[in-house]
Amino acid sequence: MESRGFGTLYVVATPIGNLEDLTFRALRILKDVSLIAAESVSHTRALCRHYAIETKVTRYNQHNEKAKGNELISRLKSGEAVALVTDAGTPAISDPGAFLVGLALKEEIIVTPIPGASAVMAALSVCGLPTETFVFMGFLPNRAGRRRKVLELLTTEKRAAVFFEAPHRIKETLRELGEVLGDRTVLLAREITKVFEEIRRGPASKLMSHLGPDRPRGEFTLVVAGADQAIDSESHIESDLQKKIKTLFKKKGMTLVEVARKVSEEERLPYRRVYRACLALRAAMEGKGAETPSAASGRWN
Repeated sequence: MESRGFGTLYVVATPIGNLEDLTFRALRILKDVSLIAAESVSHTRALCRHYAIETKVTRYNQHNEKAKGNELISRLKSGEAVALVTDAGTPAISDPGAFLVGLALKEEIIVTPIPGASAVMAALSVCGLPTETFVFMGFLPNRAGRRRKVLELLTTEKRAAVFFEAPHRIKETLRELGEVLGDRTVLLAREITKVFEEIRRGPASKLMSHLGPDRPRGEFTLVVAGADQAIDSESHIESDLQKKIKTLFKKKGMTLVEVARKVSEEERLPYRRVYRACLALRAAMEGKGAETPSAASGRWN
């Protein structure tokens, strides 16, 4: 496909972890183009070796985007086809590839997407929150003050918010999420599709405890419930805590209030949130014919 004798710029999505997530079409394009413009030459060459791709790879990233961008445009205008890739996922999304795409469009060069793996879509697909609409925020600012201001924008945002975070900032970000937005439901995805993939859901304060005392490793994707969704999430408790609540319910002599207070204190969760979860679980158990507390005493018999 050509325009005015120009070559085509292919924006090619590459695996975000598991190498098997490269599409057949992406594999063909990477083999057929004249040049691959990559964020990291060594990283992309490893992918090429795995699939026996012999196409030449050149470095294109935030450090040389202007000079290299003009060079790549010249090659495209001479009729060569170029594939743009990033280290993981889709180029031009929170990525310097957007600059090259802009240059190509100004020169009326055809830009063709080759879709594939996306950490954003992967995280949204398993978050359990309404995803008819959402807002993608990329990486949060490095500076604490600016980062907090961005998070404050989410206090009234009704859509789920998705963003990336680096391992050295993830604990601080979770802490600020809790302070600014309260204990909304958060999905924390680490190393998506990789060997040590980890996906957890819960309030920010709870997720912090799962990270442990040492500096976390890996790349993180976060999905945060929107303002409207936060109301529903107050009654959501992770499955392991649901089992704990049900076990306490079945102990003779414990009222719903006592169960909620005990779980709230032991798990360091807001009492109101646990109480609502207890109400929801009790209603579900009653519907299944389980033992229920008497209306007068609220105790389990």
